[in-house]
Amino acid sequence: MKAILVDDEPLALEFLERQLKEVSDISIVHKFVDFKMNKDTKLIEEIDIIFLDIEMPEINGIQLAEKLLEIKPALIIVFVTAFQEYAVQAFELDSLDYIVKPVQLDRLKKTIKRIEKKMKYSYVESVSKNSELRINVCRELSFEITKNNPKIVQWRTTKAQELFLYLLFHNGKTLRKSELADLLWPNVDFNNDYSQLYTAIYHIRQNLKKFSNFISLKNVGEGYHLAINNVSIDIVEWESSIASAPPIDKNSINNYEVIMDLYTGAYLQEHDYLWAEPERYRLKMLWLKTAHQMADFYFRYNYFENAEKWYIKICESRLEDENAHFALMKIYDRLGYGVLVGHQFNQYKNALQELNLQMNPDIQKWYKQRLKD
Repeated sequence: MKAILVDDEPLALEFLERQLKEVSDISIVHKFVDFKMNKDTKLIEEIDIIFLDIEMPEINGIQLAEKLLEIKPALIIVFVTAFQEYAVQAFELDSLDYIVKPVQLDRLKKTIKRIEKKMKYSYVESVSKNSELRINVCRELSFEITKNNPKIVQWRTTKAQELFLYLLFHNGKTLRKSELADLLWPNVDFNNDYSQLYTAIYHIRQNLKKFSNFISLKNVGEGYHLAINNVSIDIVEWESSIASAPPIDKNSINNYEVIMDLYTGAYLQEHDYLWAEPERYRLKMLWLKTAHQMADFYFRYNYFENAEKWYIKICESRLEDENAHFALMKIYDRLGYGVLVGHQFNQYKNALQELNLQMNPDIQKWYKQRLKD
């Protein structure tokens, strides 16, 4: 294993080098008191590990780390800090990746063992460039390399997950750091100190190492740019399929059934992100429109079982949907299921009462007339 050491204190560098030689066979390629991004990054391609001080005068170690991971996602970064562990936790850093000054041999041995395990795990978990990545954002976030086997990624912080999803939503665009900071920490006055943002970006890069063939996250000027390659997103695929499908008829209705199966839940419905609400609502309205078209088609051609299925789904998604409730009453009436007609009427009535809404007089009139008949 090859490594470089970065610390603005020369004595700390010498001490860390001696300690590393005591407990490992790591080859120290270079030591830096002043690492220059525009001059020294070429060396990053040749190494496996960087031992990096957090507090440095020219650049924050976390900020430097996320820039280095952009160059080499598989790079193992071990933070070195004079802070005690409770202070390190405030940085929201993974305990695998930091050691506290002065570096103790016993602690360093543990770090070396963890690095070895991490390198082995990274090798086993590497993903072929010929694979295709599927990202699911219906209901909640998951990643899928093997079909029908989604994996939930464990995010170190909720802010890192939200930041990734926001960048993914705007993939292909460069978003300013100030915009991202205001989005995630609206009540914090940063004064151009984006340490919390850099920490979240760092954790995103750590989580995306396995998917580096498909997702790139670049630091562009005063912002970040996320790009995807050979990636499908379930909700994007669904909307695209709806847009390109022909009008609903006897020839296309089965295809619509397949397409609608792609919508497995509302966009990020398990996450209460304010920025996601307009998109969630827009996509839900598209789903309701398409579901109504399918249900109405089945109803028109007397495919009552299929029509019932879709009208029920609509009612579950939108409790106050007048047309769906009324259509179900008519279906049950035609089939002679009087009890179900009454049940559906009462369900609709209760839903409206919970929402403090009034029932359409025409539906009340229809139901009363049916009782008389």
